[in-house]
Amino acid sequence: MSIRYTERLGESGIQASVGTTGDSYDNAMAESIIGLFKTEVIRRRGPWCNLETVEFATLEWVDWFNNRRLLEPIGDIPPRELEEMYYSNL
Repeated sequence: MSIRYTERLGESGIQASVGTTGDSYDNAMAESIIGLFKTEVIRRRGPWCNLETVEFATLEWVDWFNNRRLLEPIGDIPPRELEEMYYSNL
C-alpha cells in the first residue's frame, strides 16, 4: 500500500514531505479529509442508529466528493471530470 501511495504521489507531481522509499508519508492530507468528512457527515447528520446507516452515508459522501463536487481551483468542475479529461489527452 505504501509503495502504491508513493507511486501515486509521483504520478500526480506531489512531493512527499518526509520518509524514505516505501514509507508512508505525512498523512496530513488524509487527516484533513477525515476531519472534513466528520464535520460534514458524521456530526451534522448524526446521531446514528447503526453502523449500516454510517456506511451508506459514507458511500454517498465519497461518491459526491469524487464525482459531483464542484472544485473551484480546477474550474468549478468535479474532480472526476478533470481526471477523465487528463487521461483522454494522453
